[in-house]
Amino acid sequence: MTAPEQLAADNPFAVPSALPYGLPPFDRITDEHYLPAFEAGLAEQSREVEAIASDPEPPTFENTIVALERSGRLLTRVAAVFFNLTSSDTNATRQRIQATVAPRLAAHHDAVYLNAGLFARVRELFDRRESLGLDAESAWLLERTHTDFQRAGAGLGEADQRRLRELNEELSTLSTRFQENLLSDTNELAIVVDDVAELAGLSADAIAAAGEAANARGEHGKYVLNLGLPTAQPALASLENRALRERVFTASISRGNRENDYANAPVLARIATLRAERAALLGFPHHAAYQISDLTAGTAEAAVGLLERLAPVAVRNAKAEAEELQRFLEADEPGAELRPWDWAFYAERVRKDRFDIDSAELRPYFELNRVLTDGVFYAATRLYGLTFTERHDLPKYHPEVRVFEVFDADGSPLGLFLGDYYTRDSKRGGAWMNNFVDQSELLGDRPVVVNNLNIARPPEGEPTLLTFDEVVTAFHEFGHALHGLLSHVRYPRFSGTSVPGDFVEYPSQVNEMWLLWPEVLANYARHHETGEPLPQRLVDRLLESQQYGEGFTTTEYLAAALLDQAWHGIEADDRVEDVARFEADALEKAGVALASVPPRYRSTYFAHIFSGGYSAGYYSYIWSEVLDADTVEWFRENGGLTRENGDHFRKELLAKGGSLDAMVAFRNFRGRDPEIEPLLKRRGLTGA
Repeated sequence: MTAPEQLAADNPFAVPSALPYGLPPFDRITDEHYLPAFEAGLAEQSREVEAIASDPEPPTFENTIVALERSGRLLTRVAAVFFNLTSSDTNATRQRIQATVAPRLAAHHDAVYLNAGLFARVRELFDRRESLGLDAESAWLLERTHTDFQRAGAGLGEADQRRLRELNEELSTLSTRFQENLLSDTNELAIVVDDVAELAGLSADAIAAAGEAANARGEHGKYVLNLGLPTAQPALASLENRALRERVFTASISRGNRENDYANAPVLARIATLRAERAALLGFPHHAAYQISDLTAGTAEAAVGLLERLAPVAVRNAKAEAEELQRFLEADEPGAELRPWDWAFYAERVRKDRFDIDSAELRPYFELNRVLTDGVFYAATRLYGLTFTERHDLPKYHPEVRVFEVFDADGSPLGLFLGDYYTRDSKRGGAWMNNFVDQSELLGDRPVVVNNLNIARPPEGEPTLLTFDEVVTAFHEFGHALHGLLSHVRYPRFSGTSVPGDFVEYPSQVNEMWLLWPEVLANYARHHETGEPLPQRLVDRLLESQQYGEGFTTTEYLAAALLDQAWHGIEADDRVEDVARFEADALEKAGVALASVPPRYRSTYFAHIFSGGYSAGYYSYIWSEVLDADTVEWFRENGGLTRENGDHFRKELLAKGGSLDAMVAFRNFRGRDPEIEPLLKRRGLTGA
């Protein structure tokens, strides 16, 4: 294994980046640099950890806990770039590298957290914590580090630790395979349309984007509808051709679920079984119990209890919505039965009939650059005093990426924000935020964060017009970005979004409130050709229609969240032979098995839980929304979009990252524990 001092000097990871904020030198990084840098980084941190564990001096907070925080800088640099790019711009070489390094990284993590000498030092400090005179953040770091070691199995016997290492290594390999299968099958299942007449109902810019997608695949003269990550595909709301709608839906739910090289059913079943075995080794009845014990919900029963409380009312509302949609369908096709591929199309009809809202009529007012600069950034300026300057002089990992330098209210430099908005075959589906550099006072690092979306790219020279849902996503993901940019913590362990998994969506969901806030909406929602503001008639209708469709939206979400809990509620001796049957039984048992409302994610493309960080944690969106809805009420009660309010939210929540107990941070902000009533009112679930 290559030693760090032997890493070639021309390898861009050999030394910290000299670019502003430590932005990786993307213009110098090639695929050949990753594996040597990983090898050197693994070796370097292994030596650093061994030096801490074998230090002849008695353990102190500085020579043990802080030393551990400082370790692994080279590994952190290469991993941050590599895993960002395997999500946003992968290729066959990077996939091969990922398959190689994923199990080695899992083994390395175990080597650190199952190091008996290191754990003995951590445990000794933890036992003496009251006498160490630590400040609050340091005391919390010691507590969290001790918990990390315990949860990693440091207290297990030798045989159990050996089995734990085997489980973790195999799980890392399977998770990578699930991700690669899903990307390949998603690309293969994209819908190719020969005749533009079949696309009737799509807006002109959406048709142009489909033509551009076809050209990118070499399908000149045709049209391609790429698949987004969730079950419900955006095109289904507009396509008039029912047969094409069925093709799109069928392709969507087929991902990872075909008998081909990309079959994910056996992969995910094995993942669920291994996670259950690992949980049992660690003293928990199942993986959900293990995961949630360290989150704000505390127990799987508490998480499932919230979902089950909401499910009956959501399903009742969805059934009522379905009856109305059925009437619209029968007016077009007498005797036809409402199917999943009809829902979005006829919901759009109802929305237009009842609220006089046509999604195609909204799109010209939601141009990407204006949404970003005059909406997303504008709200951050009004709330936090932030300003943004685009940097065209800094390297990017893809030509479509935009780089902005972010300045604080006093003009001081704060960090960098990267925006990567367009879909491509090399990018996984969905939308997400991630870091290239974590903020940390200990290391002197300021944040570099990125937002990824999957918006269809229009032809060259044409404007990028967003759906309303895409506008929501842009504000949501920037809420995560703010969590990273406004982090003000000492230790990298606590930076930005390093909070419990069922708390991480809370700040991002709060940021969604500003997209319809009058001053913000008026500033960005302008016709891309005329500059005219979004007509007040449409604004009023948007506000009136906020609760329409919540039965469907809540039910499809709850179905996915309950499916997640079912998969991670199996025990070590359980074996799932038929994934489709397991899924159907789980939905039926939970009371959310509606034929016309499939789960937001079916098992074989449920990347959040089988290749992401949300295993047994998909409930966190609605758990966080309890906090979010209560926080929105606070902003409204206290004057809304003001610097005073923004600074309070920043000081007590965003800046804290994970440096204190998440619910303590909420109480410090809100002045009390959260209340569920605002959420029930928002979603029209007052009977829950």
